[in-house]
Amino acid sequence: MRSQDKVFTLYGDYLRFREGPVSVDSLITLLGQLDLSEAAVRSVLWRMTRKGWLTMYRIGSGSYYGLTPRGHKLLEEGSQRIYDPPRNEPWDGTWYLVAYSIPEDRRRLRDRLRVRLLWLGCGPLTSGLWISPHNVRHAVEEIATTLDITGHIEVFRAQHLGFSDIHTLISQCWDLPAVNARYAAFIEKYRPEYERHQAEADINGHLPPAECFVRRFMLVHEYREFPFLDPYLPQELLPADWRGDEAVELFRAYHNLLTQPAEAYVDSVCEVAPAVSVISEQ
Repeated sequence: MRSQDKVFTLYGDYLRFREGPVSVDSLITLLGQLDLSEAAVRSVLWRMTRKGWLTMYRIGSGSYYGLTPRGHKLLEEGSQRIYDPPRNEPWDGTWYLVAYSIPEDRRRLRDRLRVRLLWLGCGPLTSGLWISPHNVRHAVEEIATTLDITGHIEVFRAQHLGFSDIHTLISQCWDLPAVNARYAAFIEKYRPEYERHQAEADINGHLPPAECFVRRFMLVHEYREFPFLDPYLPQELLPADWRGDEAVELFRAYHNLLTQPAEAYVDSVCEVAPAVSVISEQ
C-alpha cells in the first residue's frame, strides 16, 4: 500500500469532516499505527502538498495539514461511489454511449479519460466507444471540461436492438466473474473478522479503540477498490450467483461495528488547529 494511499484513506474516512487542519504530530501517530515512520509521514505530506492535495499551515512552531478544495472534491466523489453507489436502481433498458477520438499527441489525456470512465462504471464496447446503463452525461461533461477535451467526446442515449445476447454484450464490456471473485475473497476474509469482533463486543461490551481504528482503515482501504471494478449494473444484468450485495452488507455492518471505538481513538489523538483565521498558510 503506497503511503499516499494511506493518507487519502485516513482523510477520506476519518479526518475530512473535522473542523480545521490536523497537527503533523497527530498524523504521525495515526499513520504510525499503519506502519509509516515519522520520516515517511513527513515526506508524503510534503509531496501531497506540492501536488495540491493538502495545504500546510503553521501556528508558532507547529505544522498542521488540511485538505485543499481539490482534495475535498476528490474524496467527496470517492465517498459517494463507496458508500452510496447506484445499486439496484430500476432500469428501463436505456444505454448511455460515450464516444471519443483523441489525437495521439494527447494520449495522456486519453488514458486519464479511460480511468475516469472506469470510475463511473462505464465499460469499453470498442476502444473509442464506452457504454453504461446509468445516465453519465453530466459526469462525462465535467470530466471533459476538466481535461479540456469537449471537442473530442460525445454522449448518446440509445437502445440495444441487436444482435448479441444481452449477457454476451455485458461480457464484452465487463469481466463480472473476476469482480465476483474479488467480492467472494473480500467476504471470505472479513466475515470471520466481523463475527469475531461482534462476539467480543457482545461479551465485553466494548472493543479496543486503536485496533478498531486500524481494522476500519484496512476495511475501507480494501473495499474502496470496488468502485473501480464494479460497474453497479442493474439487477437483471447480473449473474445469478452475484456476491456484490452480500459484500456491501458485510462492509456496512463491520464498518458500523468499528466506528464508535475507532472514532474515539482518533479523537484521543487528534490535535486540530484552534482557529483557521489565525493560521498563516505556507
